[in-house]
Amino acid sequence: MRDDPPRGVIIATGALTLPDDGGPEKSLRQLDAEALVEAFRINAVGPAPIAKHFLPLLRREGHSVFAALGARVGSIGDNRLGGWHGYRASKAALAMLLRNFAIEMDRTHPDCVVAGLHPATVATPLSAPFRGAVAGEGMLTPEQSAAHLLDVLERLEPADSGAVFDLRGARVEP
Repeated sequence: MRDDPPRGVIIATGALTLPDDGGPEKSLRQLDAEALVEAFRINAVGPAPIAKHFLPLLRREGHSVFAALGARVGSIGDNRLGGWHGYRASKAALAMLLRNFAIEMDRTHPDCVVAGLHPATVATPLSAPFRGAVAGEGMLTPEQSAAHLLDVLERLEPADSGAVFDLRGARVEP
């Protein structure tokens, strides 16, 4: 792998509703410590060891990317509705980890872009319980979302590293 380093790594994991059907919490009264820990384990902690092992393997020169699926609802500044406490907080934590990774990678891999990606609402099991709230063209197929996100990754430059972007390439407010 050292002779032909990877050009990119994309982590496409996340959970809004937990395996025991816990979450997302709609109010403070529904908060559960174990569910919060599980949301962080899946959405923020899970990508960290992947970054630990794969970021150093990326090309040191030339465009390379490391990306993880974030979420607009993980934006602290854009949060106008509250709720979904564990998911929002864990995706905000993921955004902070990605920012930290970007700062560190800039020292050794200046051409590398580390980014979070907001895939929009995609017709997957994650969004199944909430599909009624998204009508018509607001729902994307996984293939549509992936194509948009890959296009965004191709356009990002090292100066963009450390931010979260939506599928149009616009920065998501931290």
